[in-house]
Amino acid sequence: MNPFDLSGRLALITGARRGIGLAIAEALAAAGADIIAVSAQLETTGSEVEKRVRRHGRDFTGHRVNFTDRAAVAGLAARLDDGDRPVDILVNNAGTIRRAPAAEHTDAMWDEVLAVDLSAQFVLSRDLGRGMVARGRGKIIFMASLLSFQGGVNVPGYTAAKSGLIGLTRALANEWAPHGVNVNAIVPGYIGTDNTRALRDDPGRNTAILERIPAGRWGVPGDLAGAAVFLASPAADYVHGAAVPVDGGWLGR
Repeated sequence: MNPFDLSGRLALITGARRGIGLAIAEALAAAGADIIAVSAQLETTGSEVEKRVRRHGRDFTGHRVNFTDRAAVAGLAARLDDGDRPVDILVNNAGTIRRAPAAEHTDAMWDEVLAVDLSAQFVLSRDLGRGMVARGRGKIIFMASLLSFQGGVNVPGYTAAKSGLIGLTRALANEWAPHGVNVNAIVPGYIGTDNTRALRDDPGRNTAILERIPAGRWGVPGDLAGAAVFLASPAADYVHGAAVPVDGGWLGR
């Protein structure tokens, strides 16, 4: 048997329209999974993620959901829970970031980031995880951050949310590991996405970051694909509550 084979599995990836979510959706499809993609701005038909998934011969369903709307997130979970097929793999990738010094970081910024980056992820994991526990199997993957372990600069809401995700990963793993549900996190390093464009466009910050990364380069979304397939697969059946860095060596520096 291929321990990384996901044939017959149904995977839900949030924030799948572009960047890391898009790369993970394609990687899971290539490994055999059918895909449900969710994003706040996902096109109804013809999205890039749909094209890539179907290229691998997998089924695809797309949903547009505003992750700041808790009722909409819960409604999505309820619809999926009532569907013909249960969700086997949940990748909580959707996220946002707002940059401002802490003294100028508004309540609106804080509330938006916490809602998208932490609360919505708990709601989806709780509501879909309930069925996984009942069935005795399932994989939940959170997308953490280097700022789950470091303070960062000018991103207090993002740092708080991503730190909370590591705690949530461990809390759910403690409860659900006995029921055959694996809950883990991936810790991306500095990846070239829209969320990091401000850093890459700042010559001083860009240089300082590159000098700190042992691999000597920014990551690309595809660098996260292997870790996602591993954690979603039977190969990771005995991995619970882990935070797996994919950071070019940053945390080991």
